[in-house]
Amino acid sequence: MTVRTLFIGMDGATFTVLDDLTSALNGTPVMPFLAEIFANGSRSKLRSTPNPLTPPAWVSLMTGRGPGHHGVFDFIRAEERGEDVFFTLYDSRDCRVETIWSVASRQGKKVAALNFPFTAPPPKDLNGFMVPGFVPWRHLRRNSTPPDLYDRLKTIPDFNAQELAWDFEQEKQALDNLTENDRENWVRYHLPREKQWFRIADFLLREESPDLMAVMFDGVDKLQHQAWLYVDPAQQAGELSDYHKRMRVLCLDYFRQLDGFIESLVKSAGPEVQVFMASDHGFTATNEVVRINAYLGQKGWLHWKEVPDTDEGRRREESMFAFLDWSKTVAYCRTPSSNGINIRVAHEPGQTGVRPEDYEATRNHLIRDLEELKDEATGERIITEIHKREDVFAGAAMADAPDLLMVLRDFGFVSIKNKLPVIEPRPEIAGTHHPDGVFLAYGPGISKGKSLGRRKIMDVGATLLYSLGLPVPSDFEGVVPEGMFTAEHKAVHPIIIGAPTTGAAGDDGSAAMADDEKKQIMAQLQMLGYME
Repeated sequence: MTVRTLFIGMDGATFTVLDDLTSALNGTPVMPFLAEIFANGSRSKLRSTPNPLTPPAWVSLMTGRGPGHHGVFDFIRAEERGEDVFFTLYDSRDCRVETIWSVASRQGKKVAALNFPFTAPPPKDLNGFMVPGFVPWRHLRRNSTPPDLYDRLKTIPDFNAQELAWDFEQEKQALDNLTENDRENWVRYHLPREKQWFRIADFLLREESPDLMAVMFDGVDKLQHQAWLYVDPAQQAGELSDYHKRMRVLCLDYFRQLDGFIESLVKSAGPEVQVFMASDHGFTATNEVVRINAYLGQKGWLHWKEVPDTDEGRRREESMFAFLDWSKTVAYCRTPSSNGINIRVAHEPGQTGVRPEDYEATRNHLIRDLEELKDEATGERIITEIHKREDVFAGAAMADAPDLLMVLRDFGFVSIKNKLPVIEPRPEIAGTHHPDGVFLAYGPGISKGKSLGRRKIMDVGATLLYSLGLPVPSDFEGVVPEGMFTAEHKAVHPIIIGAPTTGAAGDDGSAAMADDEKKQIMAQLQMLGYME
């Protein structure tokens, strides 16, 4: 078998959980093979994108460039037209820079990339295999490449495309009825779904031996969003209910299965493979709701449309997007997952917004207002960091970034709903993203038992290309962490900085998703707390 590089993505993985699951202090580790990787490989915390969110983070990993260059900031892309704002889903055609899949392909390397978000439609120039993530199952065939791949996958025993993709109907039902039984079933259904992705990866490893085999398991993130209470080691002390114990066992079953998948893939890849694992962000607990648009409304930055007291009006209030009077709104938060504030600028007479010459003064005024949002009991600022976009999203795509990026004191996502109070404790602790994820390396040429300083997520793409024996493009922001590799390996395989990337493939004319399927994906985002 000639596989040289194996990359396993774990969406939302955090050392807070993985260190606990690989520990032998309380008996046999839940993840014994990962414990072996910890002991015999290198590890590092991995700093995510400024807003540690799935879309910008995974795209940054896949491109070696930050959001200010690749242009993907959120799940939803917005465009202001006059007095209206239009929303649509990002896809791979919105990425402005070249991915590592294309960089490796055009240099003769065969790649396989499975379940990564924003890889649909796939690049035309791919030398290898791609099955995208974050699409309804009906879109898997037309967005998988090469064209015959989907039919080949159907020969895998127990292959089930509906099980492979997100089960939107089940997750919508769970959103409507969050009973204990619903939550338990929601967590449970990720076990067979992850097995589907494992089987595809194992199939391609054995049948095709790609130079770069990459697969992403996203159940880690989904499970932790809905079941952080049962995963976080800090929540396992004291008197626990029978339900809590049952959910804890179910969650551990998921991680035990994942450990088996990792072990099997590593062994199938062969003894000479270099193995890398990374997450797009980490995880932590959030304990309060911060209704940022309600606060901006109190400060006069935005105005709400009047909603009639009818069923239709109440549905409008509970919808995913803020129902604003755009003719009177100057600054607002577009989506919960953005954690950003957009300032409207009036470029033409009569338009709503601030004059261009007043932009900087207006933004500084807005920052002061955001700094004044404090905990009434302690005086602590609710928004601990406020970044101007040029400070965190510099690049050709900066104009598409929010004008201000907020970091809440518990790292949670804001709410954009028109409800009070502005700050409210959650009924129970929930899981949210933390900026520090994980980065692991294992295999020949990898330093053993080494813990490196914090790396940045763009470094992963550079590292994978280096492992393949390819130069790192000169326009990459990511760099190879030299301490991850032995001196002997680097002597034989020096790090080479090569030509810049060739640019993104652009719109290839592939069919877009139907509106109803986009709504299903938005419902999924709502389930996970990224949309409201």
